[in-house]
Amino acid sequence: MDHEKVNILLVDDQPAKLLAYEVILKDLGENLVIASSGREALEVLLKTEIAVILVDVCMPELDGFELAAMIREHPRFQKTAMIFISAIQVSDIDRLRGYEMGAVDYVPVPVVPEVLRAKIKVFAELYRKTRELERLNQELEDRVRARTAELENSTAKLRESEQRRSMAIAAGKMGSWDWDWISGDWMWDEGQYRIFGVSPESFEVNPANVQALLHPDDVDQLRKAIAEFNRGTRAYETEFRIMRPDGEVRWCVGTAAATVDDSGRVVRVSGVTVDITERKRAEERQNLLAREVDHRAKNALALAQSIVRLTRADEVKAYVNAVEGRINALARVHTILSLSSWQGAELSRLIDEELAPYSLGGQIILAGPQVQLLPATAQTLALALHELFTNSAKYGALSTRSGRLTIGWQVEDQLLTLSWEESGGPLVMTPKSRGFGTRSLLASVESQLGGQARFDWRAEGLLCRLEVPLTRKPAATPLSEKFEDTGSAELQRASG
Repeated sequence: MDHEKVNILLVDDQPAKLLAYEVILKDLGENLVIASSGREALEVLLKTEIAVILVDVCMPELDGFELAAMIREHPRFQKTAMIFISAIQVSDIDRLRGYEMGAVDYVPVPVVPEVLRAKIKVFAELYRKTRELERLNQELEDRVRARTAELENSTAKLRESEQRRSMAIAAGKMGSWDWDWISGDWMWDEGQYRIFGVSPESFEVNPANVQALLHPDDVDQLRKAIAEFNRGTRAYETEFRIMRPDGEVRWCVGTAAATVDDSGRVVRVSGVTVDITERKRAEERQNLLAREVDHRAKNALALAQSIVRLTRADEVKAYVNAVEGRINALARVHTILSLSSWQGAELSRLIDEELAPYSLGGQIILAGPQVQLLPATAQTLALALHELFTNSAKYGALSTRSGRLTIGWQVEDQLLTLSWEESGGPLVMTPKSRGFGTRSLLASVESQLGGQARFDWRAEGLLCRLEVPLTRKPAATPLSEKFEDTGSAELQRASG
């Protein structure tokens, strides 16, 4: 359904991050307003009605916490939703400080696009609904005031009728009803019929027919409500499901209030029904998304744990560089997968990302068709390619300007064959032992992906051939359980 766009303010001092947020949030169909500093954000707020503010915690001059404090001091923005983005580990004290400043949520970096979109969408929709309810409430108040003025000289019966009518809220997915406890007569408004999926012409409102539309598991809620009113309860609220005649199940929340006579006996019960099906579905989607994010995070942490545990080096600096390189390779493939909503990654894009840190013009030749990799396959293959590139840059063809590297791949019968051919670099000697790079590459390709990795240590340059099934689901066993690290040597080469 079409709706009026709301304004979302993006505040960050880094243009690249602002562009990334625009790409992630553009599908929401809202107006994205950009501010590159806290002061610029304040200027925007004074001129524009903003629904949600997405602000970076760490900014020069005016950081996210200071900006939030200044925003909250203005009466217009005391209820504006603010979401903090933090690229650093946020302590509980900082998080509490943020909430005290008015933040409604934190989003850590790297940002998961689905999570950020879901959070922004919720608060944008809440802002829209709040404004709509304010408008509807104002319209309702105007109608009530006008009607009250007309009925000042009416009879008591007309005033009583108008009081019942004022309870009927015909807006959105809401309906009102009225039940004469003495005569048993029911009155439904148009919204109530719409929620239950019936028409006034064909549906007779009575307890039996209403009960027939309730979900069998929720019929007891009706009986319980009647019993509560008979025992003297004056108000009742519950969630329940209805089964429309067309078979659709809808979630509702119902509130009811009793009117009593002078003796305290219930004479009338009136209430409001709100269709909350979309909210329930959104909650289910949020729960599913949270579980999916948790699963992916655990997988990523398992890979990172394996990298940290198994990396060996003679010096601390070498160890740090090795771990950072492997973690960055994992981060790059995660970025590619996030942009595809975790549907997969294209092989050439994967190779380009691994090539980027080296800036080697003309030394590398790529040849192969488009190949879409499953997410888990892409993660594992990215780490394998990282080992090949890293060691080639240290000891092989990419360590000299005269070196050349040719990477070719093809697919036949769902089997990806990738060849890695180096030439023109230092003289190569067959290593005496396998280091982490060799063994992690073998373990990932053979054990994780069910493929094969072959090495030919030619004097003129390394020749490696990887065969990877594209349809097999990668093994769930962590890389660290596939092999034991007993040495510190990488893919060893010696120049002559």
